[in-house]
Amino acid sequence: MAARPITLITDFGYQDPFVGIMKGVIFDINPDAQVIDLSHGIPPQDLMAAALVLRHSAPFFPRATIHVVVVDPGVGTDRRALLVESEGNFFIGPDNGVLSLAIEGREASQIIDLCNDVYHLRPTSATFHGRDIFAPVAGYLSLGIPAQDLGTKVNSLKRLAWPEVIKTEGTIQGRIVYVDWFGNLITNVQERDLKPLQKGKVAISTGDLTIRGLSTNYNSGAERGYVALINSWGLLEISLFNGNAQLTCGAKVGDRVQIQGGQGQ
Repeated sequence: MAARPITLITDFGYQDPFVGIMKGVIFDINPDAQVIDLSHGIPPQDLMAAALVLRHSAPFFPRATIHVVVVDPGVGTDRRALLVESEGNFFIGPDNGVLSLAIEGREASQIIDLCNDVYHLRPTSATFHGRDIFAPVAGYLSLGIPAQDLGTKVNSLKRLAWPEVIKTEGTIQGRIVYVDWFGNLITNVQERDLKPLQKGKVAISTGDLTIRGLSTNYNSGAERGYVALINSWGLLEISLFNGNAQLTCGAKVGDRVQIQGGQGQ
């Protein structure tokens, strides 16, 4: 059986050796492992950013992929380490909500509390479960070790609260939930939320910035500077052509975004 691919998402950055150490643990267990770096640039302790990256990346990988997420401000506490199997794929990480968006609306066939320390590194550090629990579990799972051997079945996991989109007649209010490498401001407003509005006549505002109308691509900003569009995640995004929208307008995660416009037909 071919080794199951493993993806990694962390907030470890690229300066320190932590990601490389995790890979070393995986390859020591399974020298034929396929390890893919999805992102190590998650802002420190930003659970929502990691959960969004996982949600919008996992569908593009083959069935039986093992997705490991280590954004873990509660490391060393009594928070659980989990493995979630859903639709033939595996999600490994701390029980702090970071796995929840990826399986939202999907059935979890099993949730395992990774308490079987036979599959952990010993001794187990209180500050680096990425090395001592999550990496070795991923390595053993990639070899075909049954998920149920790695711990005890449980019935639930913690879930992140997705910010509510508030809708009134002719107005939608959302929030910025993620800022990408380019400084694009990604909101919780989905394309379907905008259907009642005439997209060509909407006004999108955050702070002192107002953009009129939705664009179809970034190049539309060549003339206007800022643009608002639906991005590849299906979410409303504010961008600055050849610039950094966050740095220029000063918006940040959590800020409100308001969309106003006439009713669609």
